[in-house]
Amino acid sequence: KHISLLLICLLLLSACANTSQNEHQIDSFSFVNQEGTAFGTEELTDSIWIADFIFTNCTTICKPMTSEMAALQQTVKEQNLPVEFISFTVDPVVDSPDILKSYVQNFTDDLSNWNLLTGYSQEQIEIFAREQFQTIVQKPAASSQVIHSSNFYLVDKKGHLVGEYNYMDETYMDDMLKDLQYLSK
Repeated sequence: KHISLLLICLLLLSACANTSQNEHQIDSFSFVNQEGTAFGTEELTDSIWIADFIFTNCTTICKPMTSEMAALQQTVKEQNLPVEFISFTVDPVVDSPDILKSYVQNFTDDLSNWNLLTGYSQEQIEIFAREQFQTIVQKPAASSQVIHSSNFYLVDKKGHLVGEYNYMDETYMDDMLKDLQYLSK
């Protein structure tokens, strides 16, 4: 009887430990959005947000990711879920605010809750992505293309990274919407 109780307690403690390890606090940041305005964690206070990493000269996954982000934006709007969208450029030398604004207007005309961010160096975004989102961003010297993930990242109202979803996974939107509904309560 005591062994069973001890095992139950250990399982509960390990479950609590796993939950806290899965939630990573995003450090404070402030960059520049597509309007040329400072934007960061201060503007995201008490907001649920979804982030991704893209760049405008991408020849592979960025256009489909941005299209999917626009579809996700429309879906959460239809479900009346309060969500902000953040796209970090992984090619900040090329992607000025004007270029980002022109790029995103190919996918949506609603920028009320979507900010595309730049205003940092290549090294800064590589470190930021690695330390804050545990993902790789790398621009090889011999290429105009940037290596980055194809994931969307869900951040809760307290600034904790709580989920990671690969947009190519057929069920990602259903999974993310369930998590968004839970976080919105």
